[in-house]
Amino acid sequence: MHHIAGTDRTQAVLLPEVLDDYVGADNPVRFLDAFVAQLDLGSLGFQRAEPAETGRPGYDPGDLLRLYLYGYLHRIRSSRRLEQETHRNVELMWLLRRLTPDFKTIADFRRDHPHALTGVGREFILLCRRLDLFGGELLAIDGSKFRAVNARDKSYTPARLATLQRDIDRTLARYLRELERQDEAEAGTEGPSAEALRDQIAALQQRRARYEGLQQELAASGETARSLTDADSRPMMSGGRIEVCYNVQTAVDAKHKLIVAADVTNAASDRDQLSPMATAAQELLGGAMPVVVADQGYYHGAEIKRCLEAGLTPLVPRPLTSANEARGLFTKDDFAYDPGADLYRCPAGETLTYAPPPSSSAARSRTTGRVPAGVARSSRAARATKTGASSRGGWTSTCWRRWRSAWGTTARASPSARRSASTPSAR
Repeated sequence: MHHIAGTDRTQAVLLPEVLDDYVGADNPVRFLDAFVAQLDLGSLGFQRAEPAETGRPGYDPGDLLRLYLYGYLHRIRSSRRLEQETHRNVELMWLLRRLTPDFKTIADFRRDHPHALTGVGREFILLCRRLDLFGGELLAIDGSKFRAVNARDKSYTPARLATLQRDIDRTLARYLRELERQDEAEAGTEGPSAEALRDQIAALQQRRARYEGLQQELAASGETARSLTDADSRPMMSGGRIEVCYNVQTAVDAKHKLIVAADVTNAASDRDQLSPMATAAQELLGGAMPVVVADQGYYHGAEIKRCLEAGLTPLVPRPLTSANEARGLFTKDDFAYDPGADLYRCPAGETLTYAPPPSSSAARSRTTGRVPAGVARSSRAARATKTGASSRGGWTSTCWRRWRSAWGTTARASPSARRSASTPSAR
């Protein structure tokens, strides 16, 4: 039995004489070539779209764009890697017609055309819309944390700067005490010398002055953090730990799972990103009014209101921030509001009446339409007013007196047991 053997390296073979024969008709590079060919590179902002009449000829920006898009498609980010691929990758040989730009040319092209490359992405989205690749009925929005080229030690927040300065003050005090002890002791005692301590004190004072300067810059700019290497990045939670990252937002159409809109922010949370991403995707989809889904990190009343005003239908789960349910107590969700009668009903089905506080602010809450303070306190206000209205005012009902015995046995029970006790069959 033998292994599968290859051919002799010195064996003469008859390869296709045309490079086009190596690239199949359904190869994606043919689409890249056709897509770039129909773009108006000059209007998109690419430099040297029209060659100059004098001087040394340069690379066509269309060829460099083809190389950039090929690297994007195959997750090749490094300009040096892209240069290597132009020498050995048959697809790139076909796509670039055997051109081999060096890595510096590739890197400069990417650096000099950030807005033009964004315009290329927009043209691709418009092409997908013309080809009816977007359904425009359902959008999913989510964010991803991309680590920045910035070490955590090189990113400062006001709280971290205050901690560092406090630690330096403690170290300086310890060094000063050591200097005083050495001044009183005889020469030749153990421990660092007085000269070494003075050098350390001077270094700490310089570092403290630098931290104070950073703190003043943060206060003057109004920013929440300062990153020294990648200035736009911010510390945020990623993978269960604090990392210096960017928050990349994407909106995906459900029909073919294509990205409709994308944005890079340095906001640590997704709370204020729902309406900007949803309206940007809506504009690119030609004014469609899709359903927008997102996780509970996007729940924000003001953002949902803006989506509704734009004709969108946001579906975002509300986060459960109350600890009452885990303790077997009622939460705000257990109280139903009747908009016709303008009243609330407790879990027992009884009507809750509003008891104004002594300051008589009930008139203001009734005329302005604001939710009374007792509702915001939910079950806490209900427990405080089992036998009547509290001194602070709130919603109460006779059901709390009627169900006092049931509460005594179910207050610390599981949520399911507590709800079972509040059903009409338990009366």
